[in-house]
Amino acid sequence: MKATHFEFRFRIVIGFLLYVLGFWAPWARYLGSGRASITWLELPGALASAHWLSLNSATILITVIALLCAIKGAIFRVWGTAYLGTAIVHDTSMHGTGVVAAGPYRYVRNPLYMGTFIFSLAISILMPPTGAIFFLAAQAIFYYRLILAEEAHLAAQQGEAYLAYKQKVPRFWRSLRARVPASPARPQWLTSLLAESYYAGYTACFAILAWRYNAFLLIKCVIICFGTSLVTRAILPQASKHD
Repeated sequence: MKATHFEFRFRIVIGFLLYVLGFWAPWARYLGSGRASITWLELPGALASAHWLSLNSATILITVIALLCAIKGAIFRVWGTAYLGTAIVHDTSMHGTGVVAAGPYRYVRNPLYMGTFIFSLAISILMPPTGAIFFLAAQAIFYYRLILAEEAHLAAQQGEAYLAYKQKVPRFWRSLRARVPASPARPQWLTSLLAESYYAGYTACFAILAWRYNAFLLIKCVIICFGTSLVTRAILPQASKHD
């Protein structure tokens, strides 16, 4: 079932609430799991207990995987926003005046949602295990519903042009080659980097600070980067409402 207009309009707020619930994991006390434990500690411990890797090697492996997810997710966010436009990406209304077939949109239809979810894999290791599972599952369901709503809107606005694009370009998994010819577009890299400063900023923090293995410090980075990004977005140009 596709998302409602209310959900699309307040998608950032809903996303924030998913973060809060993931970190808080209030149900953990009723499940008998330790709320102080985090996935970053539990996963390496599980690998070491299964005698697949030593605890040190498993911890490094999980950290490297999380860093790669953060980098890849941030790249997709910045790349997609650069071509779609920051005003449209962060607007509370859906837009559908034309098919954007440039940059990552030649390879995958939803690079922003895909980038967000991949990035969330890196964030989830800072949460309690049950919080991480909830966070990722709830995000996957919520973003899928948003995608269905956007697809219906674009099909109604653009008709055959969008349906032809939809048929050629995969919804989630990035194609190894461009599936459609490039449309004229000038990427706005600096504006995109500012608009996606949460993803870029946290990735930089994680790359520098993760090797201290201090989850509390990285959680503070999440809060600071998220707050800074909200301020930055507020001063960036807003989308006009006629499209």
